Amino acid sequence: MCQLLAMNCNVPTDICFSFAGFQARGGATDVHADGWGIAFFEGRGTRVFLDPQPSSVSPVAELVRSYPIHSKNVIAHIRKATQGIVALENTHPFMRELWGRYWIFAHNGNLPDFAPVLDGSFTPVGQTDSERAFCWLLQQLRLRFGRRAPSLPDLFDELHHLTLDLGARGACNYLLSNGDCLFAHCSTQLSFIVRQAPFAVAHLRDQDLSIDFSAVTTPDDRVAVIATVPLTDNETWTTMPNGSLWLFAEGAPVGHRQTIAGPAREPPV
Repeated sequence: MCQLLAMNCNVPTDICFSFAGFQARGGATDVHADGWGIAFFEGRGTRVFLDPQPSSVSPVAELVRSYPIHSKNVIAHIRKATQGIVALENTHPFMRELWGRYWIFAHNGNLPDFAPVLDGSFTPVGQTDSERAFCWLLQQLRLRFGRRAPSLPDLFDELHHLTLDLGARGACNYLLSNGDCLFAHCSTQLSFIVRQAPFAVAHLRDQDLSIDFSAVTTPDDRVAVIATVPLTDNETWTTMPNGSLWLFAEGAPVGHRQTIAGPAREPPV
């Protein structure tokens, strides 16, 4: 399956260090070579970069890695295709508008035979189960709350209800954000780390690259990084329980709910 990466911060921050390790997994240190993408929220706008090439050899990925875009919410994805051909239209993350805000979604897993009834308000462009799930989620949110955005507690409650439905249909690890906060669902595999003062040196697993965060932060900074597999080998990451939906805001987890764990992964042979 695919891999996910996200960042949620209390001040705009660049993701260059984490992305350097994540990029390598797209065909160099791992097999997720069927395209990649990343989305940055900047105020009410978004910058989205997509490429059906492996991230490890993508010139667009090199641009992102060397271009320190500062954002409070970032979602990235490297793809190993299960449904849909390798093509730009099937490359995550996906973006739609709801309640006057852009929403970004990326998915890791497989939802076999997921064919929800869609009313046309949100329509998939590609052939993936992931984009269908995203369109269905936004459709159900709009049906539940109408034209006005709900409060964050009400939104979290409804998203939890909808995620219970999705989780019963297969493996459904996902990341979702509207730029104000970040939702992360662990169906089968997801971890996170919160970096805050006192900051230390971190070293990537997938590249021989280190950074001293104390030299590039202030004591008030706080950054949560979420990834399918921890990106560093000298820090303590928190493994999310399978079957849990998390809410991150201002660089920290602020709530989580129990959902449905995905199917057990078969051990490698």
